[in-house]
Amino acid sequence: MTLASASPPLSVRALALFGGTFDPVHRGHMAAARAARDRFGLDAVHFVVAGRPPHKSALPLSPYPHRCAMVALACAGQARLSLSLAEAGPDFSGSATSYSIELVRAHRKRLLRSTHLYFLVGADAFLEIGKWRESEALLDSCDFIVVSRPGFRLEPLRAAIPAGILADGCVVRRSSAGECLRLRSSTVYLMSSVHVDVSSTSIRSRVARGLSIRSLVPRAVEDYICKQALYR
Repeated sequence: MTLASASPPLSVRALALFGGTFDPVHRGHMAAARAARDRFGLDAVHFVVAGRPPHKSALPLSPYPHRCAMVALACAGQARLSLSLAEAGPDFSGSATSYSIELVRAHRKRLLRSTHLYFLVGADAFLEIGKWRESEALLDSCDFIVVSRPGFRLEPLRAAIPAGILADGCVVRRSSAGECLRLRSSTVYLMSSVHVDVSSTSIRSRVARGLSIRSLVPRAVEDYICKQALYR
C-alpha cells in the first residue's frame, strides 16, 4: 500500500505528480516542474520520490531518506512545489517496488472528483510507456505532461502509445497549453520549452571525480551532497 492511500483528502483544483528517483534532484527537474506549474495553472506539483522503480531494480540507489531530503531542500521556497512521501512505504524506507498506476489510483481516492490530475514525465521515459504496468489503464487515468528538449515532436510519442486507446487516429492538436494528443479518455501534452542539459547520472559522476556541480543542482542540494559525502 502506498502512503497516499492512507493520507487525508487533497482539496486542490489541479495537481501534477512528478515521479522519479531524484538521485539527486537537479535544476532540470526544478525547471520542468516550474514550467508545468505555470503553463497548466497547477495548484501543486508533488515530487514523488520513487522507492524502487522496476526499470531500475538492478541499479544502486542512494538511501530513500537522502533522496527525500534533497527534494525537500530543492522545493523549499518554491511556490506550489513539494515533496511527496507517497512511495515511502509503512516503514518510510522506500524499499518496495513502485508502479505509476498504483500511485495514480491511490491519489484518485484522495482527490475531489473535479480535480484535474496530471502525470509529469520526461519524453525519454514516456517513449517506454507501453512497457509500464497496466499502461492503457494508466493512460486512461489522467492527463500527461511530457517534457522534452526544444524541437521534439509529438509523432514519436504517438507511436509509443498502445493502439487501443488512440482517439480518432490520435491526431496532433493545438491547445492553450501547446501541442497535444487526444486519447480515448485523456490528453498527452508536449511541453518542449524547457531544456537544461543535465542528468543525475552526470552529477553523480562529477561528484565521484571531485568536480564542481555548482550550476547543476540547487545550492542547498549541493551543500547536502557535500556534507553527507554522497556519490563518493
